[in-house]
Amino acid sequence: MRTLHFYLLRQVLSALGMTVAVFTGLLLVGNVLREILSLLVNQHVPLAGVIKAMAMLVPYALVFALPMGMLTATLLVFGRLSADHELTAVRASGVSLLSLVAPVLWLGLAASALAALINLEVAPRCRVGYKELLYELGVARPTSFLVENRYLTDIPGWTIYIGRRRSDTEFEQVLLYETRNDQLVRRVQARRASVTVDATTRVIQFRLFDAEVFTRAIAFGAELSPAAPETNQVAAAESDWSMVFFGETSLPLKFSSAHPMDSRPKISEMTFTQLLAELAENQRRGIDPTPVMVHLHRQVSFSFACLGFTMVGIPLGIRGHRRETSFGIAAGLVLTVVYYSFIILGQSWETRPHLLPHLIVWIPNFLFQGLGAWLLWRGNRGL
Repeated sequence: MRTLHFYLLRQVLSALGMTVAVFTGLLLVGNVLREILSLLVNQHVPLAGVIKAMAMLVPYALVFALPMGMLTATLLVFGRLSADHELTAVRASGVSLLSLVAPVLWLGLAASALAALINLEVAPRCRVGYKELLYELGVARPTSFLVENRYLTDIPGWTIYIGRRRSDTEFEQVLLYETRNDQLVRRVQARRASVTVDATTRVIQFRLFDAEVFTRAIAFGAELSPAAPETNQVAAAESDWSMVFFGETSLPLKFSSAHPMDSRPKISEMTFTQLLAELAENQRRGIDPTPVMVHLHRQVSFSFACLGFTMVGIPLGIRGHRRETSFGIAAGLVLTVVYYSFIILGQSWETRPHLLPHLIVWIPNFLFQGLGAWLLWRGNRGL
């Protein structure tokens, strides 16, 4: 019996490692393309910094990849065992289904314990650390966002276009557009520009050469009067542009108003203990604590996803009688969508306390574990 258990665990762990690696890689690629690609485009960010940023995303990706991997692994392994009639041989030797799958259920419970550690503590801290690292990479290479042949809107109130990048601080054919109240008030065109950064004041200093500065008259006059908006709009539309040529001039731009760590983390990025403190503080001040309760219950309930997916994956894999990897991955994705739909529903109702959204996030656990227990019971009886 021990040999059979070791064989089964080895098969499940092998499939689990493969599927978790695949899902983690897919989730990492999504985050990399969205947030890190802009730092890599111009190849001015140290590779070590990018690798560190991706490493900090791994626990955050594991939050979702571990349950999905556990479900897919059980579907694949038990589907293959059923298709090869190995389960029939085991049952014929007098071994019950529950006795056979007991080690896998314990593995699902251990995976839930690991997921709890990641969900409640590790992932939130890594997510905050990841945002901090992205900020530091931006400060260390503050001009990394100045990409050639692209309109950039990273600095509020300004749109920047770079024609050609000569080095990390030297640029050619630079256009800068300033807008106020959704109106273009200044346009700067420079043949060449040199950029320096003051990390203390968080100011990017553009040193412009052979620059033509076009300024709208309204930029020098009084602000738009709320008493007569129509008159001001006409005046703005008919006002002439004035142009001044500078052989050399400077233009300071504020590239960040605050350090991301200057403020408290978002509720979705708080650890379990931080959420408990936030919940107590809101209750003390008489503030509706439902959003905090939803995220707190989501962290805890989501930790049991591995166990629920294991319990439902075993009997479904046996009943599927399929050994194809594509079937296991497809079935895993469908069940995962069903599970996460309740989580998304609970989070979307976090401002509606009368709907008890913090309890809705528990529904998929009871649903999957209840369905899995019933299917295992039927399978153990040979039904």
